[in-house]
Amino acid sequence: MIPSLSPSKRRLQQRRAQKFWAAAALALLTLIFAACAPLPATVGESAPAAEPQSTAAPAAEEAMAPIKIGALAPLSAPGAVVGGEAMRDAMLIAADEINAQGGLLGRPLELIIVDTEGLPERGTAVTERLINQDAVVAIGGGYHSSVGVAAKEVAHDNGVPVVFAVPWNDTITSVQYPEIFRIAPLNSEVSAIDVKFIQWLRDKAGVSIEKVVILTENTDYGIPAAEETTRLLGELGIEAVTFSVDIGAQEFADIIERVKAENPDMILTLATGEAGYRFTQQAADAGLGPQDVPTLCTHVALVSDAFWRNVPDGNFCFVRRVGLPPQLYNDIAINFLTEYQARTGKEAADAALEAYDSIRIIAQAINEAGSTDPTEIINALENITHEGSLGTITFPINQNNTPEQAGLDPKWWHQFPDPVVTIVQYQEEGQDSLNAISVYPTSYQTGDPVIVGQ
Repeated sequence: MIPSLSPSKRRLQQRRAQKFWAAAALALLTLIFAACAPLPATVGESAPAAEPQSTAAPAAEEAMAPIKIGALAPLSAPGAVVGGEAMRDAMLIAADEINAQGGLLGRPLELIIVDTEGLPERGTAVTERLINQDAVVAIGGGYHSSVGVAAKEVAHDNGVPVVFAVPWNDTITSVQYPEIFRIAPLNSEVSAIDVKFIQWLRDKAGVSIEKVVILTENTDYGIPAAEETTRLLGELGIEAVTFSVDIGAQEFADIIERVKAENPDMILTLATGEAGYRFTQQAADAGLGPQDVPTLCTHVALVSDAFWRNVPDGNFCFVRRVGLPPQLYNDIAINFLTEYQARTGKEAADAALEAYDSIRIIAQAINEAGSTDPTEIINALENITHEGSLGTITFPINQNNTPEQAGLDPKWWHQFPDPVVTIVQYQEEGQDSLNAISVYPTSYQTGDPVIVGQ
C-alpha cells in the first residue's frame, strides 16, 4: 500500500512541478528566438539593419505589376454589336503592339474591355467598375453617345482621363471636363457635312430634293443629330420629317408606311447598328430602299461583311466614313489593316481605326508623362502629337488655350479638330467598303454618285 502525502508535501511537489515546466518553456522560447535571429556580423563589419519583408516584397511586385487601361465597347444588344466587336479586336491589336514595344513605363499593359450594351445605365456601371474595382489609370474606346454622356460623369467624379473613340454628342466635350478627350467628329459637324452633301447633290449633281425623311434613334446621338440636320435643311428650303425609334428596334413596318406617305426625295438613317440594318432592308422589301430612293444608310454599313449579310438589297447606299480615304492611308493605318484582316478575316471599318488610336494615344501619354498619375496623363494628352491611323492627332483647345481664348465654341474642348469625314457609296453588290466609291467632298472624290429613282 502506497502511503498518502500530507497536504504540505503535496503543495511542495506542485510548486516544484510548476517551476520545472516554467523553466522548460523559457528554454524552448530561447532556442526559437536564437534560430530566428540574424547571423552575427563578421569582424570589422557592422550587422546590417534587417529590412521588413512586408514592405519590400509589395514594392517589388508593384514595380512589375501591369498598368491597367479600361476600354468601352458595345458587345451585346441593343448596342451596335458589329461595331463593338470591331473595336474590341482593334484595341486588342493596339495592346499587343504596345506590349511588344516594351509596355508602359517598363511594365506590361493590361487592357480590360467591358460591354456597355449601348445603354447609358450600363455605361455608368461598367465605368465605375473599371475605376473602383479594376483600378484602371485611363479609359479608351466608347461607341454610343448615350454611353459617352453617362461615362464622362463617372470619369470626371473620379478624376480618371478618357479618350473617347466614336461617340459624337457635342456635350461630351462642351462641358469642358479636364479628364475628357475625343478623337471622333462632333455630332453638329457631321450633321453639317450631311446637309452640305445634300445641297451638293441638289445644286451640283442636279438631283431634285425638296423633302428628306429622317429615321433616327431616340438617343443622345440620334435626337440632336436629327434636330440639327432639320435646322440646316430648313435654311436651304428643304423640308425634313423625322420618325424616331428606340435603340435596337426590330420592326419598322408601320414607320415605313408613314415614310411612304411622305413621298421623300431622300432618306437619312440615323440609327446605329443592327437597327439601321433592319430598317434599310425592310424598307427595301417595301419598295423604299436604297435602290428606289437615295438613302444615307447606317454608319456601320462600313462593316461590309455584316452589312451585305443583313442588307442584301443595300446596293447604292451612301455611307459616312470617318478617317482618310484608303488611297491616302499612312503606314500606321496600312499596317493595322493588314494585322486586323489577318486576325479577323475582315476589313476594318472606321470605328476600328478610331478605337485602335484611342488606346495608343493613352499609352503614348503615359510614357511621355513618365507616370500613371491622372493629372500627369491629362497634361501629356493636352500636349500630345500622336501619329495614328486617322492621321496626326492633337488637342489644341485645352487648359492653356481655352475655347474662350481661341474664340471657339466650348464643344472644341479636348477635341481632335481635324477628323476627315467623307461620303462613300456602294456601287456593286457585295462590295468591300474599302473599295466603295468616295463621292463627297469633291477633294476626296474617286467617282460620281449613282442617283436612283430619278
